[in-house]
Amino acid sequence: MKNWKTLSKEILLKGDKFLTVENHTIELPDGRIIRNWPWVITPDFVNVVAVTDDERFVCFRQTKYAIEGTSLAPVGGYIDPGESPVAAAQRELSEETGYTASRWIELGSFPVDANRGCGTGHYFLAIGARKTTDPVQDDLEEQELQLLTRQDLEAATERGAFRILPWATAVLLALRYIEKHGFA
Repeated sequence: MKNWKTLSKEILLKGDKFLTVENHTIELPDGRIIRNWPWVITPDFVNVVAVTDDERFVCFRQTKYAIEGTSLAPVGGYIDPGESPVAAAQRELSEETGYTASRWIELGSFPVDANRGCGTGHYFLAIGARKTTDPVQDDLEEQELQLLTRQDLEAATERGAFRILPWATAVLLALRYIEKHGFA
């Protein structure tokens, strides 16, 4: 199989550092040309499912502009320019919660939209999380730290309490890893 080929790009919208929208002309493997293919550029991001030594899962209850009401959420945020995904995950865990972790497991990296861009999510499981400092309160949304048991986390996942797809993905990948490998 051959990949699509980008023939040209035109910037339609240059927002702040969080959004650029381009118009691409692409060539399909069979030679057809498609004009006006929208491409959305957003920063790559991390989501971290952190587990304490006593097997509590570090989460937030918070609001987001795209949903009505609240959602449970893992730790997460954008990757800074030049920063590796694991470094961003470690920074976000410390900034948002004041926790650091002794073991980091990469759960995978996935494009948000394979045909339109929208960044790539990098997912991590952080084991042995311990409170080591005060969190930095700079998020726009209100959030409340939650420490959930595995049973509580699984029940929350089943009832759809993680209402944003990347968040549910992070939690499900972490639970799958733990089911197969445990916390060791």
